[in-house]
Amino acid sequence: MTHTHLIGIGGTGLSAIAQVLLERGEVVSGSDRQSSPQSESVQAAGAKVTIGHAAENVTGADMVLRSSAVPDDNVEVQVALAANIPVVKRIDYFGDFLSDKNTIAIAGSHGKTTTSAMVAWMLTDLEIAPGFIVGGEVENLGKNATAGNSKYFVIEADEYDYMFWGISPEIAVVTNIEHDHPDCFPTKEIYATAFEGFADRITKSGVLILCLDDPGARGLSAYAKEKGIMVLSYSIENDQADYFANNYSPVPLAGYTFDVNKGNQKLTTASLQVPGKHNVLNALAALIIADIIGLDLISVAESLSKFTGAGRRFDILGEASSILIIDDYGHHPTEIKATLSATKVRYPNRRIWAVWQPHTFSRTLELLEAFGNSFVDADQVVITKVYAAREEAPATYSPEKLISAIDHENVF
Repeated sequence: MTHTHLIGIGGTGLSAIAQVLLERGEVVSGSDRQSSPQSESVQAAGAKVTIGHAAENVTGADMVLRSSAVPDDNVEVQVALAANIPVVKRIDYFGDFLSDKNTIAIAGSHGKTTTSAMVAWMLTDLEIAPGFIVGGEVENLGKNATAGNSKYFVIEADEYDYMFWGISPEIAVVTNIEHDHPDCFPTKEIYATAFEGFADRITKSGVLILCLDDPGARGLSAYAKEKGIMVLSYSIENDQADYFANNYSPVPLAGYTFDVNKGNQKLTTASLQVPGKHNVLNALAALIIADIIGLDLISVAESLSKFTGAGRRFDILGEASSILIIDDYGHHPTEIKATLSATKVRYPNRRIWAVWQPHTFSRTLELLEAFGNSFVDADQVVITKVYAAREEAPATYSPEKLISAIDHENVF
């Protein structure tokens, strides 16, 4: 059995890998700066977890996997390298990790967690038993990762630190491409090129599924076709797409009902619990995957109708004194706007307070202008302190600058 040590095991990505390794019967240890629900979960599943980094933590390891947030001078990284123990990031790890699987990789600036969760749930509900790693809990399944018992493995393909370049999928989805993570991709051109690299890694017999409604994805479609990659498109706006949803209408206190078409042929009608037109697009991508692998689409639509969401994506926490609390991880301008739009459609008679915690100074400053009209569907906007993550506050940032950028009369 291989012993893998994970530095940063408390994060969403590495804890998910740890869970899969444990289910495969491997020896797993790991460390992190502080305890988290994720580190506690993998510890309960059988991993040896240490809080704090120390040289002795890597003793006995055959391989060290490090989070992108772990610096080169980390003591465990240094000790492992000195002992000739391979130290890798996810980009260099996934090749072996997924080598015997038909990989379904879901990428994109927005929607990849929910789409990955939809596909994982759909295949599980239809008793295909896929492996999967998703960036949030699949609510229907109560977990975000499992080893699975079939040839299929669903993975959320994160672009940060070029992680998705380590994956060679048979089926790849790109939901959209809109500049994000400016600390890693300084310009929108560099960001778009990263997705071209992802497309280049699709297997020769593989297929790239793209949203025709997104300008960035359309650009990638042109690139992929020039490279001879098979491309399938989907849309809710353009009936020239390979797959097209129409006749969509909102369902009270739920999502949308819509027809799914392939060319001029109606395939099925689907109905979602999760709100927002963006989730119609996410479901279309899932339905295309099902069609490619030969599933009955009426059964697939039934599975998707039971999908309740992914963790921290329009997550209804509860209601007190007639105040409904919804938690959503979206922190890009487009994500915020889509979430608030979905909220307004689902709850047309409620006042909406948007309490926003900006995520990193680099993203907030780079996308400052785009945040301006993200809150049009909110009645009140409350902005908290920036979640800095790896960053220090630059001199160019001030709360007043952020507030003045938001085009809303009730912001504080």
